Amino acid sequence: MSKNRENQPDLNPEQREAVAHGKGPLLISAGAGSGKTRTLTQRLIKLIESGVGPEKIVAITFTNKAAQEIRNRVGARIGDIETWPFLGTFHSLGAKILRNEHPLVGRGRNFVIYDNDDSMRVIKKVLKDLDISDVRFPAPKVQKKVSFIKDELISRDELEEPINFIFDEYERRLMAQNSFDFDDLIEKVVRLFRKNESTLDKYQNMFEYILVDEFQDINTSQYALVRLLAQNHKNLNVVGDDNQSIYGFRGADFRNFLNFEKDWPEAKIVHLGENYRSTKNIVNAAAEVIKNNNLQRPKKLWTSNDPGEPVKVLAAQNAEDEAMQIISDIIANDDGKPTAIIYRTNAQSRALEQALNLDSIPYDIFGGLKFYDRKEIKDIMAGLKYGFNPQDAISLERLIKTFRKDEGRELKERLPEFAKTLTPIELIGFFMKTVNYESHLQSKSDNPEERMDNIVELINFASNFQTLQEFIEKVSLLDSAENTKSPERKSAVKLMTIHLSKGLEFDNVYLAGVNEGVLPHERSLLTKNDLEEERRLMYVAMTRARRKLTLSFYGHASRFLYEIPPEFINFSGPRLWTDDEDEIHLI
Repeated sequence: MSKNRENQPDLNPEQREAVAHGKGPLLISAGAGSGKTRTLTQRLIKLIESGVGPEKIVAITFTNKAAQEIRNRVGARIGDIETWPFLGTFHSLGAKILRNEHPLVGRGRNFVIYDNDDSMRVIKKVLKDLDISDVRFPAPKVQKKVSFIKDELISRDELEEPINFIFDEYERRLMAQNSFDFDDLIEKVVRLFRKNESTLDKYQNMFEYILVDEFQDINTSQYALVRLLAQNHKNLNVVGDDNQSIYGFRGADFRNFLNFEKDWPEAKIVHLGENYRSTKNIVNAAAEVIKNNNLQRPKKLWTSNDPGEPVKVLAAQNAEDEAMQIISDIIANDDGKPTAIIYRTNAQSRALEQALNLDSIPYDIFGGLKFYDRKEIKDIMAGLKYGFNPQDAISLERLIKTFRKDEGRELKERLPEFAKTLTPIELIGFFMKTVNYESHLQSKSDNPEERMDNIVELINFASNFQTLQEFIEKVSLLDSAENTKSPERKSAVKLMTIHLSKGLEFDNVYLAGVNEGVLPHERSLLTKNDLEEERRLMYVAMTRARRKLTLSFYGHASRFLYEIPPEFINFSGPRLWTDDEDEIHLI
């Protein structure tokens, strides 16, 4: 059995070295499963026990859940203390500072924080009032641009027209409405500190130690904030793993992690390489994959755990066959342990959900909607259902409310006629062309590419049917088959994307779609940096597994499978490798 880190009798030598560090900058380079949260928590406890006032310490995490976990561990060790360190996210720290300094940032103390929906409403009103075309400047794209400007601390003078006017008016309205958006909670604090030296001095004196978790995931404004706070006392202690940096799409820049010594030349670097989570075969296989990235901090991931089973690789003919093989394997090897199916894109869940439903296996989608509950799928299915049954008032109502009057009228008049002769895939094409649905997604959603991936998956499934009746009936039965009323959800299989799996772990993990074009994703093949982020995604997915790891693919196997030596793998299917003068090839 693998050694569980919660049962560790003591810290290992590298962990003790990090915990015992005195003053000055410290970077803890922590491999997957190496106990980084435990080390950070022990570091926090050590500071308090050595006489540092808890109120002098700031511990920043990326989620409130992680902050609460650290709080619980500290409380269990030293009991309830009169004054606690600040334990929270970057944004909660920013909100605390802005609440204290509200007169300096033009707000009342009772300011409100707008979420993405609130922010979007303000942007839409700005675009309308400035008479700016929502075709050339869709609100979701403008919102992303505004967020990028704030996250990257871009000067207003660097903005081009009309973004500069949009940005100015958006900022004016936020101030008039005594509100901040989410990005303001960091950006406004950084600009305040840079502008007001006395305020910066106040917080530098207030906070003597700055501890940051998941340091590889911080963006430009977040790093600027911690650097400002720590630049005098230099007690910046950070922990992270550059090999688990997978949030480049939302602004994370792991070069802050790689360049730590350049910014802090006197920094102490501690490497945590011992994995306490996974078996030897899983750790070695993951390490062989990630070592192919060039842009990383050199490290060795290892474990003293048992070898465990080889990593299983399943070869399938298509997505449906892959899903059925995975579900069959889950049923055949059910050991009652937590099981997760992980995938690169949300669209991949369609075939997996279908297979789970057919075998009446309860499942939960972690952090997302089930495939047929997603808006774009419901929009298209409403069109098909109304075309098939013009008495379907519910589907017609959705079409009328979703699209412009002329588009809704055309759908109402023509869908029933075309539904009589077109195949499901042809009718989907007619629907999308009539309402220019791809442009609709561009202007109405902040993740149009992901939604189009879901539509492509629906089209692929629809291509298996010749009649509309057969397709609609199949989808309806699949949708109603899900076991949502199961009283016992602990045993449910967990489905999630790789991005959402980060920070989680399961005894049994199935990574679906290890295909070229899926993982690595086809949109990542143009640049070396994007490809290396895809390899980090593969690494993160593999290291979620504690006891058993299964990789499945169909079509062309991912280049990442080439990188795993055959001694770590048990292949199910035709021969995957052939030995030819010590070279290894996929065949």
